[in-house]
Amino acid sequence: MHTPTSPPETPLPGKRGFLKGLLGLGAAATIIPIHAEAATGINGQPPRRPGIPGKRYGMVVDMRKCIGCQSCTVSCSMENLPPIGQFRTTVLQYEVTPDDGGPCAMVMLPRLCNHCDNPPCVPVCPVQATFQREDGIVLVDNERCVGCGYCVQACPYDARFINHDTQTADKCTFCEHRLEAGLLPACVESCVGGARVIGDMNDPDSAISRLLVEHEADIKVLKPEMKTDPHVYYIGLPDAFVHQVDGQAGVRLAGGH
Repeated sequence: MHTPTSPPETPLPGKRGFLKGLLGLGAAATIIPIHAEAATGINGQPPRRPGIPGKRYGMVVDMRKCIGCQSCTVSCSMENLPPIGQFRTTVLQYEVTPDDGGPCAMVMLPRLCNHCDNPPCVPVCPVQATFQREDGIVLVDNERCVGCGYCVQACPYDARFINHDTQTADKCTFCEHRLEAGLLPACVESCVGGARVIGDMNDPDSAISRLLVEHEADIKVLKPEMKTDPHVYYIGLPDAFVHQVDGQAGVRLAGGH
């Protein structure tokens, strides 16, 4: 007589297995494109999580003071330890040709996460690993992230990447751990020209609020047509970069008009 036996238990999938099940990916993986409507992801933002009470952080980058020394890039890497060759912030070098045929100009453009008020990276995350705090800082829960890359595709600022070591999404965090300790982000603290200013935009007397008022006519943001309401503001940003800037990591040359 045979004794009935129960079928062997199927182990619960890890987060990689969960992702494959979620997307229906088998041995032959298929890349599922994100349509433009999903990429912008302005509507349907999930509730924000607690942050530093009463604050809304933003950053002003004064390009007139940036000398392209890369101290911000180096200090950020030392503080946050991304894999070699990957960066949370960069200073890209661009070659711009004036329309009047004058000599080319070299422009140093600091790049980082814009910590948008309508971050398109947040609603596309299938596991809510990317989230925004009430103080405006956008973060990634690496314990929850499955490395699908949807947020990387959704970001219009090329500010995200999949960390080679953790296989999860990575990006600038405004060094929130330093802000919570009353310190400046590594990139701000190390900027030799004082080109980066971070602060509480809810405080009208903060340095960033005063800069935004003083230079109101000259303030620009990257890709305003995306309607993400970015909170990294530029002083002295050439019009050529407002809508067309691309590229995340490294130093490269790009023509512009």
